[in-house]
Amino acid sequence: MALQLNHIYYMATPLNHHNQLLNQTLNTSYSRTTRSSSPFQVCAVSSTNGKELIQSGTVKPILAKDAALAMNSDGYKMLDIRPEWEREKARVKGSLHVPLFVADMDNSPLTLLKKWVHFGYIGLWTGQSFTMFNDDFLQQVEAQVPDKDDKLLLACGEGLRSVMAAAKLHGGGYTNLAWLAGGFNQSKDADFLDVEGTEKLQYATIGGVSYIFLKLLILLKAVE
Repeated sequence: MALQLNHIYYMATPLNHHNQLLNQTLNTSYSRTTRSSSPFQVCAVSSTNGKELIQSGTVKPILAKDAALAMNSDGYKMLDIRPEWEREKARVKGSLHVPLFVADMDNSPLTLLKKWVHFGYIGLWTGQSFTMFNDDFLQQVEAQVPDKDDKLLLACGEGLRSVMAAAKLHGGGYTNLAWLAGGFNQSKDADFLDVEGTEKLQYATIGGVSYIFLKLLILLKAVE
């Protein structure tokens, strides 16, 4: 029997399903190192606020299997907040794009040391770049979506970054936000029929040595 990378199955009500995805997302280590005055504190505060917004119903959780209906029938626009190098691999056609994190181009000695440590512990295995918060995130979203009553479905790879984006946008005055529960990693091929890029959406966050293992598993037909 082939393994599935999106291997989470629930015997639960839809609400509990959303909460389980949310808790799983926030319990997953946030591996992207950021150059901020206090990056881990910022991540923790943002994700905690976002979790509260989702649990209270202020931000609506939407499963990947329901996302197309939400966009086609309920008027949601998808806002992809992944960095450019993930989006290039796979993206939903017509989705908006504003990255919450961007590549850190600082080459000071301290930052270069951090980049080297990041590469050894994370980058080599996952292919993830050393990033920093996009300080212009809110302003860039406002430029693309000036009406803050528009419905936005926030999407990323694993679901954590979009929780953080929800907190940021809600604080900036956006009133109709939804969260792609669990991110694209929880999606299946049939969930988004119009996908651009060279990879499947659920594989777009995978890089580095992990990507090589993934390709071997696909070749051996051990994953779907």
